[in-house]
Amino acid sequence: MILKKLFIFCSIFAFISCAELQQVVNTLPSQTGTNPAMIASGLKQALNFGIDKQVSKLTKENGFYSNQLVKIMLPAELRKVDQTLRDIGLGRLADEGIKALNRAAEDAVKEATPIFVDAVQQITFTDAKNILLGPDNAATNYLKQRTNTALYSKFNPVIKNSFSKVGADQIWTNIITRYNAVPFVTKVNPDLTDYVTNEALDGVYKMISIEEKEIRNNVAARTTNLLKRVFALQD
Repeated sequence: MILKKLFIFCSIFAFISCAELQQVVNTLPSQTGTNPAMIASGLKQALNFGIDKQVSKLTKENGFYSNQLVKIMLPAELRKVDQTLRDIGLGRLADEGIKALNRAAEDAVKEATPIFVDAVQQITFTDAKNILLGPDNAATNYLKQRTNTALYSKFNPVIKNSFSKVGADQIWTNIITRYNAVPFVTKVNPDLTDYVTNEALDGVYKMISIEEKEIRNNVAARTTNLLKRVFALQD
């Protein structure tokens, strides 16, 4: 809910000109009795609430697998593997393989929160103004720019370990072995750890971006006097 404050701030860009937005930003302290540091602190709190909400969704069982927006499907080079297995009556094995990839992602995303929190702590009032004046996905882009490299480094070994923990390594060893044994097929040996790491990262940012877009267009999200006053500019 506090997340809505950040995204409602961001949404002003869609309705009034940059010049008007800059005037709003510059006059916020005098209008509200707050100072820039307090506004930046409020944005930090808003992002922390939002990150916690989105990460929690993805870390639950089937958080990826049952969410069609972020569900991890097979990379292009393995789609022929999937179809071949189904053609020879091994559809259940193929389904287990896809589920195992998503289980590993769900496990890895649990590691995201500390990295996001660290990025949020670095927000300055200048950052807050840039988010306010930025495009529809400005808040998501802020996080992505500051967390993508660290999250990849964190996710990759976790996913590798998760493959073992959730049985994905055994499932995919079996799948690839069975596929490579089919006559006349081109043998495959994909780097599934790298693939799932990148897919998991994309899923995290996608969910945050979706939340951002939803709140930008949610009039009911004007939960404070300040938000009501600012949004009155576009009514």
